[in-house]
Amino acid sequence: MSAAIAPERLLLLAVATPFLGALAIPLFRARPNLREGVTLITASALFLIVLGLLAAMAGGARPSVTLLSLGAGWSIGFALEPLGAIFALVASALWIVNSIYSIGYMRAHGEPRQTGFYVCFAVALGSTMGVALARDLFTLFLFYEALTLSTYPLVTHRRDAEAMRAGRLYLGLLLGTSMLLFLPAIIATYALAGTMEFTPGGVLSGRAGPVALGLLLGLYVFGIGKAAMVPVHFWLPAAMVAPTPVSALLHAVAVVKAGVFSIVKIAVYVFGLDLLASSGASEWLIYAASASLILASLIALTRDDLKARLAYSTVGQLAYLVLGAALATPMGAIGSGLQLATHAAGKITLFFCAGAIYVAHGKSEVSQLAGIGRRMPITMIAFLIGSLSIVGLPPFGGVWSKWALTMGALDAGNLVAATVLMFGSVLSLGYLLPIVGRAFFLPSPDSQEAAGISEAPVWCLLALCVTAFLCLALFFGAGALQRTLESLFVGAARPS
Repeated sequence: MSAAIAPERLLLLAVATPFLGALAIPLFRARPNLREGVTLITASALFLIVLGLLAAMAGGARPSVTLLSLGAGWSIGFALEPLGAIFALVASALWIVNSIYSIGYMRAHGEPRQTGFYVCFAVALGSTMGVALARDLFTLFLFYEALTLSTYPLVTHRRDAEAMRAGRLYLGLLLGTSMLLFLPAIIATYALAGTMEFTPGGVLSGRAGPVALGLLLGLYVFGIGKAAMVPVHFWLPAAMVAPTPVSALLHAVAVVKAGVFSIVKIAVYVFGLDLLASSGASEWLIYAASASLILASLIALTRDDLKARLAYSTVGQLAYLVLGAALATPMGAIGSGLQLATHAAGKITLFFCAGAIYVAHGKSEVSQLAGIGRRMPITMIAFLIGSLSIVGLPPFGGVWSKWALTMGALDAGNLVAATVLMFGSVLSLGYLLPIVGRAFFLPSPDSQEAAGISEAPVWCLLALCVTAFLCLALFFGAGALQRTLESLFVGAARPS
C-alpha cells in the first residue's frame, strides 16, 4: 500500500494517523472489544506507514513538507532523516505491543476511564510522531508540548491525591523548563543563525563563541526536561503512580525518548558535531551526563519499590544518550541512536514484567519477590532478558549501543567517560540481577503461594514475550540500524 503513496503524503499520514485514531476510539466507548480493535488497527497502520517511510529513505528519498507557513522563517513542517526515522520506527512498533499489553492489564486490574486512556495514548503517539519527524525547532517545540499535555491525564489516571500531586509535578516541571529554558534557546538560535531548520552539520558555525555555545547547549539540555537529566529528573520517579502501560509509555515508547532524541537531534542538526568538538562547548556536558548516570544508578540500588528502581534506572540509562551526543564523535552519536532503540526494548520488557507481577499477585516491592520466579517463570525469564540487554551483555541488543558509546569515548580520548560507561553497566548489574536471583533462588515466604504456576493474563504475557524477543532480535539486527545512523552522523561529524 505505502509503495503507491508519495513519501510526502506518508510523512503527513504518520503524524495524522494516531490523531484520527483518537477521534475514532470514543465512538466505540460502549463496545470495548471494538474500541481496543480500533486502537490496534491504528497502531498497526502507523507502523506500516513508518515502514513505508523507511523504504522510501532506503531508496534515497528525503521528503519534506510544509504544513503551515507563519512567515519570517517560522513554519510547521516535517522532514524525514535517519535519526527521526529510527525513533518513529521504535515508537510505532512498541505502540502495538503496548496496546496489546494494555488490554490485558487494564481489564484484569479493572481500571476506570479506559476509553479516555486509549484516546490520550493515541494523541501522545501522534505528538511523538510530530517530534520524530519535525523539520525545524518550532515544530519540534509544538509537538513536544503537545506530548506533555496529552500524557498528563495518563499520569493522573487514578485521580487520587498521590496521582494528582505527581501530575502537578509532572506538568509544572516539564512546562516550566520548556517555557523558561527550551523556548528561549530556540529564540536565541533563530537570532544567531536566522533559521530554525534542522540542517546536517548544524547552523551555528561562526555565529557564537565557545562560552555562548556552551550556555546555549545548557539551555537546551535542561530545558528539555523529558530527558530527565539530574537535577531535572524528579518528575519521572513521581510519575510511577500511573498504571504500568503508562509507565512503559513514559520510559520506553514516547516521553523520555522524545527528550533525549531532541537533545541528540539538536546536537547534530543545530550545533553540528564538528562545531561541538572544535569549540569544546559540549565538554561540560560529558561530565554532567556522567554524574547523572552514576547518581541515578546509585539511587536505584537503594529503592525497594520495583517501579521506582526501574525509574531511576531509566534516568541513568538516558544519560548514556546525552553522553554520546556530548562526546561529539561519530561513534558516540551512533551509540546514542542505538541506545534509543535497545533501551526502549529492554526497559519496556522490564515494566511489562513489573505490571504482570502486580496484576497476578499484587506485589510491587523487590523484597516481596522471593520465589516469584517459580510461580511466574515466563515473566521472570523475560525480566532476565530485559535486564541483560539493559546491562549490555550478549546476545542481546544493548551490547552494541554500549560498545559504540565506549568506542565514541575512546575516539574522543576521554578515558573518564569510557570508565563511567563501564561502571554504569556494573551498577545496572547490581540493581537488576538480584531481582532475578531473589525470584528464582530464594524460598517464598508463603508456602501456599510457592506451589503452582500463576502467570498474568495472556495479553500481558504475549506482549512481554514479544519485547523480550526484540531484545534478542536487536543483537542480530543492530547492523541495519547502525548503517542507517552512519548515513547521517559520519557525514555530519568531524573525522575520528
